[in-house]
Amino acid sequence: MKKVLFVCLGNICRSPMAEAIMRHELSIRHLETSFLVDSAATSHWEVGSKPHRGTQKILSEHGIDCSTIRARQITQQDFLDSDIIIGMDKNNIKDLLAIAPNETKDKIHLFMSAVPEKETLEVPDPYYTGDFEETYRLVSEGVNEWLRLLF
Repeated sequence: MKKVLFVCLGNICRSPMAEAIMRHELSIRHLETSFLVDSAATSHWEVGSKPHRGTQKILSEHGIDCSTIRARQITQQDFLDSDIIIGMDKNNIKDLLAIAPNETKDKIHLFMSAVPEKETLEVPDPYYTGDFEETYRLVSEGVNEWLRLLF
């Protein structure tokens, strides 16, 4: 079983959205036993919080459940246990590389790096932009490409 960890700043918008969408896609494809999917934050600000109401709303509109997800901060053990760690933007990547044990830095990837012709794009933080639709579109596209790459 591969462990995939999505990471953003607060773990209330983008990374829980990616976690929920990937779990949903794995369920549709009957592959939920192939992956352990989780999400975390680089910060401690939102630890214990549910996903942002905008994230909950957009996921609910698409029939995707996120009710069990709670924000948490990434741990050193996450770096060791995860097979792949996917940061939603370049600041997340920079923060992850700064705290990752040296032997785990090759596990860290930019989320959109899996999407052909969009490899350097970042997923904008809807906490600041307010555009949960755009985030959902990018995250859905990225999740499908990561699933293609991981199989």
